[in-house]
Amino acid sequence: MVGVTKLEVAAMPGDRDVLKYVQLRYDNDELVCTTDEVNEEENFLFDCTPTPPPRSKVLLHSCCAPCSGAMVEEMRYLMDLDITIFFYNPNIHPKKEYEIRKEENIKYAIKHGIPFVDCDYDSEAWFKRMIGFELEPERGIRCSACFDMRMEVTAAYAAEHGFSYFTTTNATSRWKDEHQVNLSGVRAALLYKDKGVPLKFWVYNWRTDAMTRRKYQVSVDEKFYKQEYCGCSYSLRDSNIWRAQQGIPKVKIGGDTAGLGTRYFENVDADEAEESQQVVDAFFKDANDHFGDAKRPQKYKLALQKSSAVFADRQKSADNVDANNW
Repeated sequence: MVGVTKLEVAAMPGDRDVLKYVQLRYDNDELVCTTDEVNEEENFLFDCTPTPPPRSKVLLHSCCAPCSGAMVEEMRYLMDLDITIFFYNPNIHPKKEYEIRKEENIKYAIKHGIPFVDCDYDSEAWFKRMIGFELEPERGIRCSACFDMRMEVTAAYAAEHGFSYFTTTNATSRWKDEHQVNLSGVRAALLYKDKGVPLKFWVYNWRTDAMTRRKYQVSVDEKFYKQEYCGCSYSLRDSNIWRAQQGIPKVKIGGDTAGLGTRYFENVDADEAEESQQVVDAFFKDANDHFGDAKRPQKYKLALQKSSAVFADRQKSADNVDANNW
């Protein structure tokens, strides 16, 4: 049986919780983020990543089994690539949801004889890197910072273990900004350029109509668990706000909401319609408009301040989490 390799937190880059491409500052109590300019070399690499030749070693960062299905088929059986799946997603919240997505991904990898790297649940480092971005809308700076973190850890593993290329299943999803995803991958690869490591982030169009259709077909055939939000606590928050406005039931964590049961992919047409471009565009338009509440950012800011103050009084130790038994 194909092995599952465990990657401990101690083996990950020590600076993974540090912002690399943007800086934060406060101006009249408002958070300001520096412009994240794309340079000429990064722009060039978006268009200059040819498909790896057969039998190339490719590290595939995977966010979940549904996004992996069609990509794995294409890479493994049509392109004849030597792939390893790398599961590093410290953004997924809560831990129960994380474990469900990971275990399903492992089962799919084993079924196809693909090596799998199971990374530690690195949520503490993720939340540290996201400080200041709590109120960012989906596809905002927070998502860039999240993709950067995951691609940097993926690139580090690829460089240390002899992979020539790496890429990510995040590029297949309509819910993600393809430019954000690819820029994070390109930048992570460039970190090794001066070190003489010939590592490339593979940019490819995984969103053709045929690939998108196949993604849903594989999900139905495998009866994959149907997650209902990106993964992080902030996307969960915003998804539930939007769903309430649309009259859609609240997101189920691990399919466990009382009486609603677990959802699986069951019908290609229906499943694809739920994530149609029209639905996706409507969500992001509403999110950018603060779901019709212009005061929403300030409300959340005050709520965060209040909650932080409450928990500060209940902490036994600001440094030792294990000492906080409340």
